[in-house]
Amino acid sequence: MQEQKSQPADWHLSTFPPLSGVHVSSAAAPLPFQRVCFLLQVRPDRLAEYRARHRQVWPEMLQALRDTGWHNYSLFLSEDGLLVGYFETPDLQAALDSMQAREVNARWQAEMAPFFVGLAGQTPDEGFLRLEEVFHLD
Repeated sequence: MQEQKSQPADWHLSTFPPLSGVHVSSAAAPLPFQRVCFLLQVRPDRLAEYRARHRQVWPEMLQALRDTGWHNYSLFLSEDGLLVGYFETPDLQAALDSMQAREVNARWQAEMAPFFVGLAGQTPDEGFLRLEEVFHLD
């Protein structure tokens, strides 16, 4: 008969980094990611250029997003310029604060700001309207 090895007393599934797209859940542990959905309004006369810019996001910007906790990030754009963004993060405020500290983010936000209406002097990552999640099916 093979001897079963027991796990160390401090072992828990949450001590491992989360797998991309996989949520580990139990009654005692919260989901490791917050789901964030937001809205912005792209100027209708800048839609084509906005799409083109997002086909060529700078590699250092992509890496900064990954490094600061932005996961499963998508942008959806309607023909009237309504932009819907979605991402998952372990901690929204930490992800936002960490990106604010990155020089590449300051450059990207400065280049993207003219594409949007209604920011009232804020950068796009400060001026988005966060939506409340009212339903989720896992």
